Amino acid sequence: MFFIFEVKSIYIFAIIFKFMIIDEKRKFTTTDVDELNNKYRKLSVCQRIETLYQDFDISEVMLTSSFAATSAFLLKIFSDINKNQVVYFIDTGYHFEDTLKYKAQLTEKYGLNVKSISAIKEEHEFTTQDETWKKNPDFCCSINKVKPLERIKEHYNVWVSGLMKWQSDHRETLDIFEVRNGILKFYPLLDITKEERDAFIEKYQLPFHPLVAKGYHSIGCSHCTVPGKDRSGRWNNNPKTECGLHL
Repeated sequence: MFFIFEVKSIYIFAIIFKFMIIDEKRKFTTTDVDELNNKYRKLSVCQRIETLYQDFDISEVMLTSSFAATSAFLLKIFSDINKNQVVYFIDTGYHFEDTLKYKAQLTEKYGLNVKSISAIKEEHEFTTQDETWKKNPDFCCSINKVKPLERIKEHYNVWVSGLMKWQSDHRETLDIFEVRNGILKFYPLLDITKEERDAFIEKYQLPFHPLVAKGYHSIGCSHCTVPGKDRSGRWNNNPKTECGLHL
């Protein structure tokens, strides 16, 4: 009887704790977002990230990286400012082997605290057997990218991503901060030009993803990525330009 009571108590506590997390999530108004954008817009990238940790506790901040073409750009800056920041990597199960090697290289080089997340096993296996990426890439991305991150997002108030305006028409419309799907999103690199990014990479001799030398300018899953300029090599022969994480 004691064992049953103990298990039930743990279960009840887990439910209460989950709802405590949800209840404690900060709600950001349009005014809040406008004030943040006005404040951060005049700052450099490094100043933006430093200020982030003044305005938010690290426990509120979620940083993601795909360890794609030039991910070293943002990760080097974060590692210089706050090495305690967790970096979430969505392991879709379909990454190029070179992506996993690049992830290991940057993790060691910058002392990153990387945590991998992935889809529910049975759901991922379905997309493999069904070859879902061929017939319904949106659904495949939802299973292997969007849903795994949704389970993590509920624990954070701010999601940091390295999007830049010049990368796509959708990203051109963004601002440094926005509220999307219940979380405040922060794009510290948003207004950085391609030339400024390349100059930073050259100055600090940052390593590129190995596939960049083979003509891959944007790198996702191996099934859906071919060589191409900017994001033109993603979901080849398909109008899709975003995996769904940032929509």
